[in-house]
Amino acid sequence: MVLVAERHARQGVGRRLMSHVTATMGPTPLTLHATPSGRPLYEEIGFKVTGRAEMVRGRFTPEGSGPSAGTRPATAEDITAILRLDEEVFGVDRTHIVTRLPAFADQLHVAEENGRLIGYAAAWPNMDTHVVGPLIARDTETAKALITSLAARTDRPLRTDIDVRHEELLDWVKARGLTSVAFNAVMTYGITELPGDWRRRFAPLTVAAG
Repeated sequence: MVLVAERHARQGVGRRLMSHVTATMGPTPLTLHATPSGRPLYEEIGFKVTGRAEMVRGRFTPEGSGPSAGTRPATAEDITAILRLDEEVFGVDRTHIVTRLPAFADQLHVAEENGRLIGYAAAWPNMDTHVVGPLIARDTETAKALITSLAARTDRPLRTDIDVRHEELLDWVKARGLTSVAFNAVMTYGITELPGDWRRRFAPLTVAAG
């Protein structure tokens, strides 16, 4: 998250902060989600646009009588399988982030089939919403089931940032009551595209830390 107090805006503070980050990280590849106002700064520093995400927000209206079968709240015994799936889909070891999800998020749910983990998702509080992310799923139907499962256990509006290539999921959440808020550029530094499998990566943990 990069924020500059209004009284210090347009004085190069953000540029100095980001230049410090890139210098400190050296050859380590970086990624971020950029708003239209922030994108020019990141491009000057050397970030390249490699994707696009749509932020959606609203009160979720479920289909049918409730969450789809195959989803449930995660337990401590699921963490190893969640870590394995997360690294496979994101392409990097994120143990330091994923193991903190049970304490950080209000909800952490998994989807399974025949005893095998095929997806997981978290919902965490941000102001008056519950942000859905990360959202990893074998396919769109599994992603839908996880969102439905999380939404059934909150009375807050949902917010999430979905890769625009997942058109079916975006159409589905909009039909369920969420509306488009903004489009953000997915940008990378030091790599031409994100590692892992985008087909199973539906939403990041957050645009600030995803």
